[in-house]
Amino acid sequence: MTTTKQKLELTWIGKDKRPRLEPRIFLEDKSLSYKVTSIATNKDGQANNRFNDNLLIQGDNLLALKSLAQEYAGKIKCVYIDPPYNTGAAFEFYDDGVEHSMWLSLLQARLQIIWGLLDSEQGSLWISIDDREMPYLRLLLDETCGRDKFIASNVWQKRYSRENRAAIGDVHEYVLVYAKKPKIFKELRNKLPLNDKQAQVYKNPTNDPRGPWRTIPITAQAGHATPSQFYEIIGPTGKRFSPPPGNCWRYSQPAFQKLLDEGRIYFGKNGDSQPTTIRYLSEVEGAVPWTWWPDSYTQVAP
Repeated sequence: MTTTKQKLELTWIGKDKRPRLEPRIFLEDKSLSYKVTSIATNKDGQANNRFNDNLLIQGDNLLALKSLAQEYAGKIKCVYIDPPYNTGAAFEFYDDGVEHSMWLSLLQARLQIIWGLLDSEQGSLWISIDDREMPYLRLLLDETCGRDKFIASNVWQKRYSRENRAAIGDVHEYVLVYAKKPKIFKELRNKLPLNDKQAQVYKNPTNDPRGPWRTIPITAQAGHATPSQFYEIIGPTGKRFSPPPGNCWRYSQPAFQKLLDEGRIYFGKNGDSQPTTIRYLSEVEGAVPWTWWPDSYTQVAP
């Protein structure tokens, strides 16, 4: 008795018809070339010319990707693509209104090569798309890259004036992000510098010599709490505090006591409010990026 192994996947007409590709050789147009040359000397004293090249490739992008794969497979740290949105419009160099199954096949062939180009540790893929094909592209990427490689679906505001022609105005598009190693991506991705609005959250009403600060709640949901996170806290005025129902303290009692000894627990102006943790502005490395990219990019302070 034989069984067919099943998996969750997106299917469409022609999915299994893969294009047969042979790598092509890039031909340099020297009249359009611009190379920056640096001179280096090897251990024998001989000069080596090193070229720092940016490649601008003209031609079919699938053939170009196949050719790039011969030299750059597993070496690229970041790829951004802006594929046709399949809007039905006709542009000068390509048709943006192909049949839906054909669009999926075109993207699948290219995404498989691109994913192989990425560095196995630090590689990430960024793709622009709008609402027409975004749900299907997400499924295609889950299948090609792995659902566990998904990082974020960023929403960016593309229009700043009101759109009155549609039933509901279309003002946003997406940038989908996948990474080879999401944990490594999180460690390496840059944080954003705080803007003036975010920095203004930090005050210094107590004239703390450590500078401006803000408070952070010390309660957390009790679902995965340990017994050490349930205890009574006595404030400066003698008022007693226990975690609210369904919550626990974020810290164990020894960890809380250490913060208290360091002057990092705040009980409010009168010393009788529920305790919170003090976070200093000087300790903030930056703001964690988030998925909403409006015209004026603002976010809550970290």
